[in-house]
Formats: sequence, structure tokens, C-alpha cells
Amino acid sequence: MPEGHTIRRYADRHRKVLAGKEVATSSPQGRFTAGAARLNGRELLDVDAHGKHLFYRWHRAETLHVHLGLYGKFRLFRSEPPPPTPGTRLALSTADATIYLAGPTVCELIVPSQEEAILARLGPDPLKADTAGNTAEAFAANLSRRRIPIGAAILDQSVIAGIGNIYRAEGLFLTRVHPKTPANEVPPEKVGELWDKSVELLKRGVAEGRIATLPRVPLGKTEETDRLYVYNRERFPCRVCGGPISTGEMAARSIWWCDTCQSA
Repeated sequence: MPEGHTIRRYADRHRKVLAGKEVATSSPQGRFTAGAARLNGRELLDVDAHGKHLFYRWHRAETLHVHLGLYGKFRLFRSEPPPPTPGTRLALSTADATIYLAGPTVCELIVPSQEEAILARLGPDPLKADTAGNTAEAFAANLSRRRIPIGAAILDQSVIAGIGNIYRAEGLFLTRVHPKTPANEVPPEKVGELWDKSVELLKRGVAEGRIATLPRVPLGKTEETDRLYVYNRERFPCRVCGGPISTGEMAARSIWWCDTCQSA
């Protein structure tokens, strides 16, 4: 599932090519025919992201809500697009660009009150740090109410929005927090460090278009494990202490950590 930096990049790119323009919309697959018909020819005002959710705001106060889930993907074409695939849920077109959306978990039209309800269920987004509600204090308050392991808590989008499996493992390693530590027992200074590190890593992901947590990684194509400290690196020694990287399952996902560097 795409993590928060990827969703933010989609929002920024789609805003650049679509906002302020009248957009032709259709549903080649047929599963969003009524919604596409309602939007067809309207002006798109803005595109925003919060965590893993995208919000396309249209003239006349309707919002297109998209959550890609595990299989959703966008394709952007600047020139004449190819025919849409049979699984294309939504096509958005202007004179300059066409975007195809296929396989999303959610593709729905909502009104402002519904958008507010979705946002209210989500935790603070590190990519909106220091805007209303998106603060280290809000993150700390959410953790304080949870006794589950911190490694499970930070995958909960109502605790912090946009963190996925890679950022989970890397953020906990970089702040030296063991993933099995109960969320409400993580020291306050470590909670602050974890928030700050999440802000830093996601912003870097937006800038580079990839997840990289080592201090210096050459731009260009590299193997994922060559850009990270612990994620999916159980076959390699810890980059810091040289000890083994442990792996297990938490919140129904694999997780990696170093027992030496992240002593419980």
C-alpha cells in the first residue's frame, strides 16, 4: 500500500495538471458511472491529501474521495493517452493531460460534512506538521490512550496518518524505540523524536519520490534494502552495531528491528 509521501506526491501532481480547469470525467469500467457523470465538465478547485487519503474538491461543493488501498494506482499521460484498461475506474481529462485510476479501495463522491468526518477519524499527518491538529502533542495524546505495542499503534491511521510498514520499521529504529514497547509507555521525549523523524522522513520521501533513510543515497535506481536500515534486512547485519536484525509479525504485517540498538 502506498505510504503518505506517495499520496502527497499524487495530490501535488494532480493539482498542478487539473486544478482550475474544467475536467472531463468518465468511468470506463462502469463502477463509477453515476459519480463520473456528476463531475463531468466541472471545474476542479483543489486536490489535498491527508495520510493515505486523497480529496479532489470540485465546484459546487462536492469532493471526490480516493483511497488506493493495496491495489489502486494512477497513470498520468501528458500526450494522447492509450485506451483505458478494463479495470479503469475513473478517467480525468483536460486538453493537456489525462489521468487513469484503477483498482482503488475507495472512489466515492462525498459532501463536506462527510469529508470532515473522515478527517476526524484520522490521526495527525506529519506532512502537515504544525497545522491545526497535526502536531507532536496530538500524536502523543493518541499514543497515551493505547496499551498495544508501539509498532502496532503507529500503523493505526487514527494514531498517525500516512505511516506504512517501511516508515514504521525505519522510524522506530532511528529513534531507538523497540517495537514491542507499549505505546503508552514510550517516554515523552521519544514520542517527540518519533514525530519529528516521521516529519523528516516523509518530507524526504516527497522530495525524492522514494523511501530512503540512510543519510546519503545516490539518486537513481537502487535496491530498496540499500536505502534502509532495518526493513527487510534480516539477512544482513545491523548497519550501526553489526548485530543481527530481528523480524516478526505485528499488526498482521512483518516488522524488523535490532534488539541491541532498540533495547526494550
